Amino acid sequence: MPQKVPIRKEEWERRLHEVHVTKNDLNRLIMDYLVIEGYKVSAEEFSQEAGLSPPVDFESIEGRMNIREALQRGDVEDAITRVNDLNPEILDTNPALYFRLQQQKLIEYIRQGRIAEALQFAQEELAPRGQENPEFLSELENTMALLAFESSKSAPESISSLLSPNQRMKTAGEVNAAILESFSQGKESKLVALLKLLCWGESMLEERADFPKVDFGEGPSRH
Repeated sequence: MPQKVPIRKEEWERRLHEVHVTKNDLNRLIMDYLVIEGYKVSAEEFSQEAGLSPPVDFESIEGRMNIREALQRGDVEDAITRVNDLNPEILDTNPALYFRLQQQKLIEYIRQGRIAEALQFAQEELAPRGQENPEFLSELENTMALLAFESSKSAPESISSLLSPNQRMKTAGEVNAAILESFSQGKESKLVALLKLLCWGESMLEERADFPKVDFGEGPSRH
């Protein structure tokens, strides 16, 4: 294995300081993060303080957050109504997302013990879509498998996880991403994407050099 090239802390910091990042660039990164993550009030205040024009209507941020909250509390019907009020084309042009929402509605029926309604809903709304798409059919079968177990604890992880809060968050995340895309916004904040790129870059460089890695809690540290 080739010997790693040592990079001293002083040299590393000198190279970092040579990278020019303007305050305006940083402000736009922060604004993008606040908008994508749904911090409406903070985005409004930061827009005024930094003198930045908002990339989207601030009211659309509140609309997205209301939809997310509806899904996280299990009110799928309210979420669907709000999505259509925001932009009816989102669900009209995205059958996979609409299926996910209908699947989540079925999960909520099962969670509440409304078995008769769950069976009827699955037969009338989801089964026809499953026949059109094998992937949908597989998802429907996994969801209906919840009925075969007396409790979620006795079900396999792939089945029981459908009743976990993470499933609601996953569905909310997919809806949020679709709404952002409809507004020509990124599905993920640029700041998060940059952090992922930083971690990837460090892992690549680590194979060839010994350098001060970034510790986000304490700053650069010696590897």
